[in-house]
Amino acid sequence: MKKTAWLLCFFSLSSLAWSEPVLHLFSRHDFLPQSVIERFELHCHCQVEQVFYDDNEEMLARLNGGAEVDVVFPASFAVPELIRKKLLAPLDKSQLPNAASLNPLLANPGYDPGNVYSLPVSLSLAAVGYNIEKLRELNVDPYSWSAVFDPKVLAKLKGHVNVVDNPRTVFAAALMYLGLDPNSVNDDDYARAREVIAAARPYWSGFGGNYYWKDLVSGDAWVQLGFSPEFYQAREIAKREHRPYTIGYVLQREGNQLAIDDMAVPVSAPHPELAQRFINFLLAGKNAAELGNVYGATSAVSTAGPFFHEDIKYHPVINPDPGALRKWSVLREMTPKRLHRLHRMWHDLRSDRPPPEAPVVAPRKEAGPAALHKREK
Repeated sequence: MKKTAWLLCFFSLSSLAWSEPVLHLFSRHDFLPQSVIERFELHCHCQVEQVFYDDNEEMLARLNGGAEVDVVFPASFAVPELIRKKLLAPLDKSQLPNAASLNPLLANPGYDPGNVYSLPVSLSLAAVGYNIEKLRELNVDPYSWSAVFDPKVLAKLKGHVNVVDNPRTVFAAALMYLGLDPNSVNDDDYARAREVIAAARPYWSGFGGNYYWKDLVSGDAWVQLGFSPEFYQAREIAKREHRPYTIGYVLQREGNQLAIDDMAVPVSAPHPELAQRFINFLLAGKNAAELGNVYGATSAVSTAGPFFHEDIKYHPVINPDPGALRKWSVLREMTPKRLHRLHRMWHDLRSDRPPPEAPVVAPRKEAGPAALHKREK
């Protein structure tokens, strides 16, 4: 009798476990803290599974191929194409009360008017990460993109500079270095940016993949062009490992790219209601702050502030003044033709090393702040 009762109990519990819904997430690596995922599993009595992609092109291709996922996290400039291809379902705002806490500057964006299909979840800034002691020793200014693009500066750093393997971000930084609009549609502007990158290329040690920031931790890289959350991780790991140097990251006076990661529900989502619960969950202050506490992401919601760890609560990048977003540039969608050209230029720049005497294009001195901080309209 006892054995029968035990078996009934076992199968009852097993059936409950098997009946739990499974929320499928489609995101980049190291984007969502495990602590947040586990908290949601307890909150919704469900399981969460993640599938990862390396870039927005891969994400788009897999959604086009019919991938059945519940929540996807596209970059802002990828959202318009997802909408045009009818790959996203409209959000039910009545199920998303925490959306009211969004920074007002992020509401009603040009790439998704009225946030009909997407909501921002985290922000990051393309910036310079660096070895503080080494740059101080070499008298290199990290507050300028010259630390990445000026051959005279790079001569001090040769072999110890690398950049993220992201053509849009690197070209945007080169355009800002020249005093040009990072969202330019002028072919001549891109030709000038290409010359700047070609002149800097011989001094770079390479192009980083998903974990490029580990070169800062190891001491192999003294300067990197990358994103603020990765530099935050590099800083924290270097501290934990008692490295004999400090990792810093700062914004550049010529301007910075603001990268917005959004949340959206594909039309093919198996569990759209659960997907919206997860989106609302991520917009709660405590959970939004966790992306900053763990990965150094900039918060998209005003209610995150009280939940940040004390050492980052007043960090100007992780928890910026709400008006600071006006200073940063959001990259807009590129036409397929221009994007193809950009990738072709990038391929050539990655594979070829022009001689150090390649023509150097100096930044335009007359460019004013208005040219540096154009936001999406």
